[in-house]
Amino acid sequence: MKNRTGFLLAIMMFFEYFIWGAWYVTMGTYMGEHLHASGFQIGAAYSALAIATMISPFFVGLIADRFFAAQRIMGVLHLVGGALLFLATKIENNDAFYWIILAYSLLYMPTIALSNNVAFTQMNNPGKQFPWIRVFGTLGWIVAGLFISKLGIERTSSTFYMAAAVSAGLGLFSFVLPHTPPKAAADNVTASKALGAAAFVLFRNRPYLIFFIAAILVCIPLSFYYGFANPFLNEIGFSNAAGKMTLGQVSEAVFILAIPFLFNRIGVKKMILLGMTAWILRYLCFAYGNIDTGTWMLYAGIILHGVCYDFFFVTGYMYTEKKAGEKIKNAAQGLFTFATYGLGMFIGTGFSGYIVDQHKNGQLHNWQQIWFVPAYIALGVLLYFILFFKEKKEA
Repeated sequence: MKNRTGFLLAIMMFFEYFIWGAWYVTMGTYMGEHLHASGFQIGAAYSALAIATMISPFFVGLIADRFFAAQRIMGVLHLVGGALLFLATKIENNDAFYWIILAYSLLYMPTIALSNNVAFTQMNNPGKQFPWIRVFGTLGWIVAGLFISKLGIERTSSTFYMAAAVSAGLGLFSFVLPHTPPKAAADNVTASKALGAAAFVLFRNRPYLIFFIAAILVCIPLSFYYGFANPFLNEIGFSNAAGKMTLGQVSEAVFILAIPFLFNRIGVKKMILLGMTAWILRYLCFAYGNIDTGTWMLYAGIILHGVCYDFFFVTGYMYTEKKAGEKIKNAAQGLFTFATYGLGMFIGTGFSGYIVDQHKNGQLHNWQQIWFVPAYIALGVLLYFILFFKEKKEA
């Protein structure tokens, strides 16, 4: 891969995830303050991305990959998406806001797969080159949070304006990315292939089935963090919450380096158990943390994101690939994403919104009781996994 190509791909990844980090983290706070949204309405808005995650494989596999150059359709999607993000700031009704976010999510989520496709197509050694390109995506998310904090726009519609402007810019930039031609229609891609149905054979393996169910269930506590960590931190007076929450992405980037060494050394079960334990600790930190003597617990809850995410989801993707083998690994990864960030998050966003509403008193929430709920769920999933998952270390 040429240096110029790598430079273009790094810029693409940086802004691809900058957009996501710019509006997603603080949307719950924005909805609560400007739209006076309930917890359930905030959860519904976050569920839009889960719905899009379930639908986007069909769009990418059945339409985009077969008939359009990846960089061009990505450009169009980001341009239209930027317009929708701008429109979202003009909406004052929660129902209308939900439909705008759903429409935007349906446009944005396919660009994740398309940007990966553009990157992989240009690489002669993806195994070594892709991580160095993808890390710029994490940097983009971090910089977005730092910008929001530095500009003091966390509670305002300016986060959407910023995301809209960058989306429009990336849309135009996409047209100068290296050409990534459509795949031949003769590939005979079907709806079942796009979903990853070929990977259903993995469910015959009992350990993997146990893990797969746990992965869906653990997305319920995950949705509490994505949807309500920022509103929680702002409500209790934790200054510059969006900027400080980027420590979670820094932690994610650091801990991911440890995974290749630990995966074969301690085994998949212990790694996943470490990840699940971190979920419990995170929510206990949030439950007992405060801005006086317990500030360190708030920071700990944020920084634990690296262990929570990497040791469960990144390990899960690696475990899925090992179990699937070369023939169906792409289908297996697609199915795993559909089940977790699609189905699991869809369930979790609705449930988390309901729980938040149940513990609201006037304009304030009983956050300690709220955070106990995902902690208990994570504990339940942990016990389930300990009791039923039996896998040899070398799996």
